[in-house]
Amino acid sequence: MLLTPHSQAAPSRASDTRPTPAVPLLRTRRGRTATALLASAVSVCLVAANAPAQPLGVGDRLFPHLGNPGYDVVSYDIALSYPGTNDKPLQAVTTIDARTTADLERINLDFAHGTVRSVEVDGTAAAFAKAGEDLVVTPKEPLTEGERIRITVRHTSNPVPAEGRDGGWVRTTDGLAMANQADAAHLVFPSNDHPSDKALFTFRVTAPQGYTVVANGVRAGIERTRKTTTWTYRTAHPMATELAQVSIGRSTVLHGTGPHGLPLRDVVPTEHRGELKPWLAKTPEQISWMESKVGRYPFENYGLLVADASTGFQLETQTLSLFERELLTDPAYPAWYVESIMVHELAHQWFGNSVSPRTWSDLWLNEGHATWYEALYAEEKAGKSLTTRMKSAYEASDSWRAAGGPPAAPKGPKPGQKISIFRPNVYGGAALVLYALRQEIGRPAFEELERRWVTRYRDGNASTADFVSLASEVAGRDLTTFMDGWLYGAKTPPMPGHPDWKPTKRSAKSTPSGAPAGAHHHGAG
Repeated sequence: MLLTPHSQAAPSRASDTRPTPAVPLLRTRRGRTATALLASAVSVCLVAANAPAQPLGVGDRLFPHLGNPGYDVVSYDIALSYPGTNDKPLQAVTTIDARTTADLERINLDFAHGTVRSVEVDGTAAAFAKAGEDLVVTPKEPLTEGERIRITVRHTSNPVPAEGRDGGWVRTTDGLAMANQADAAHLVFPSNDHPSDKALFTFRVTAPQGYTVVANGVRAGIERTRKTTTWTYRTAHPMATELAQVSIGRSTVLHGTGPHGLPLRDVVPTEHRGELKPWLAKTPEQISWMESKVGRYPFENYGLLVADASTGFQLETQTLSLFERELLTDPAYPAWYVESIMVHELAHQWFGNSVSPRTWSDLWLNEGHATWYEALYAEEKAGKSLTTRMKSAYEASDSWRAAGGPPAAPKGPKPGQKISIFRPNVYGGAALVLYALRQEIGRPAFEELERRWVTRYRDGNASTADFVSLASEVAGRDLTTFMDGWLYGAKTPPMPGHPDWKPTKRSAKSTPSGAPAGAHHHGAG
């Protein structure tokens, strides 16, 4: 995500864990006693049948209750029925195919903003209860490690924002879109809402005639009745829950072709299609530019979802990046600036989407790389000096670290504002880490590292430790000590090749040189 506060001319606005492809569901239940003890404390908690339902988590440092242990999701099938107005709940059925990784008496799902009507496990009714932001499911029979299970939840999905929470459904002038970063997918549908558990997705969305529905992946079907249309989309690659996207609106879908015949599709408000087309025409060249840096685009298609909504950010939802319309239509934003932000979200398709973070503390790998290629594009295409921008970032870096923590150990979110982990330290501060690394190992080795990174961990998850290890491998020497200072130090280390660069006590903001006043680069995506 990239927060892009509006210009002064505009009005102010409020790893490599690869999921297994879906296969026919086979039950392999083995007999066991309900009193069996598991080794870990987490597993013991999972089998405590008589204990009260409680929220769990996968131990993420920034979001302790996010995600759930004991199973790995293989695929989601999410059916939504839109009532024709964006202020009433959608009727929904979420079907989750998963594999158990421990013996379970209960299954915890993340779900916090809807009414659950029923839950089934393998077709049999299951008891369920709320615990914090978890939906705790108790199947009729205990589950054993290694089983394939199917969980079916019939529920509502509420597009009206949850009190004290950000993210989830975005209400546009004519419908809905999604913005699930960092921990808001479970405000929309039940899930294992952590990027470490990527899965395949199918979306089946029914809307009244006159609406257009687009979602991640490729359209797999369309069925019309006299009053409604049901649209089906499937992803060809695994996806983190925070990257899910469904657009429902009175939209036009514009189709095109990118490099190597890559299908392009852009979703735009019909009344604005004319003024948006010149911006959308820039995407093929931008993809070619990114491919020249890091290799082939990693997904089945790409495009922009331009929403008539005041979000204050852009978001790299997988294959279909979410943009505020105003960013592309407000003349106060220079063309080079808009194009560099387009590249920021495009770069995320490699860094953050194809290669997803193992934990949210690895966020700098997403945002640092997206900011890096955004800045590099601005230098090569618009003459905006990368060195000048990195020097400015260096001067602010100590302030960023004090305010938000080091790039790879960010401070936790503010209460009630989960996206507040998206601070300048993981944008400009993290891009500065990459610049320092390039200075240290040289441009050829750095460019080789980038290509190997997105190849080795494609469709999976990777951590900060994985990046340091691969950097050391490519450089032919141990870079642990060098990288530790840049990633975890309270103070910014000396910049290789620039002994004259000094931190200053300037305020912790992140503004590219020449960007419109009031614009800065930190946010949730």
